[in-house]
Amino acid sequence: MKNTALLTFLLLNLFYLNAIANDHKPLQDFCVAKKSSVRVNGLPCKKAKNVNAKDFLFRGLHIAGNTSNPFGSIVTPVLVTQLPGLNTLGIAMARVDYAPWGINPPHIHPRASEILTVIEGTLEVGFVTSNPENRLITKILEKGDAFVFPIGLIHFQRNVGYGNAVAIAVLNSQNPGVVPIAKTVFGSDPAISDDVLAMAFQVDKKVVNEIQSKL
Repeated sequence: MKNTALLTFLLLNLFYLNAIANDHKPLQDFCVAKKSSVRVNGLPCKKAKNVNAKDFLFRGLHIAGNTSNPFGSIVTPVLVTQLPGLNTLGIAMARVDYAPWGINPPHIHPRASEILTVIEGTLEVGFVTSNPENRLITKILEKGDAFVFPIGLIHFQRNVGYGNAVAIAVLNSQNPGVVPIAKTVFGSDPAISDDVLAMAFQVDKKVVNEIQSKL
């Protein structure tokens, strides 16, 4: 009985650890991604003897992004697609540039939590807790401040200064994914029925159609 209880305990803990993990831990020193149409929860490995320093290098985070768009922000991602050496390591990052009063619109990362550090400027940041509370957790960040957005929760950033702002985001997945809320709901292909959206948001269909036409 004791052995059975111990085995059950170990299995439950193993299940728990797997449940809270994000990307799987690598089983080798590295697995530099190579281009392939094959996808098995990641990318196939480049032959180790063909790996070189360039596979682990990304240049360009010092370059400001072009924020001349309706949102006044732009993300420069460093995911496994930009940096093959990230494959299987469970990490990624991004530079985010904000024009004065620009926003990084509400969105979620389905596979990662995020920690955001302000490099320049002043940002208003926040996330919304899940139902039933739907509580907004928000803060004004200054240069050098960091803020965490938990995995899967809607979050946003807004430049509340009169100059440009820059932040660096680090995420615990090589491919965190991004689901922009407005664009996903109102800009899907094919479109979600305006009957569904009108009832969900308790607005007239004309409002839904207007938003859809912009996205």
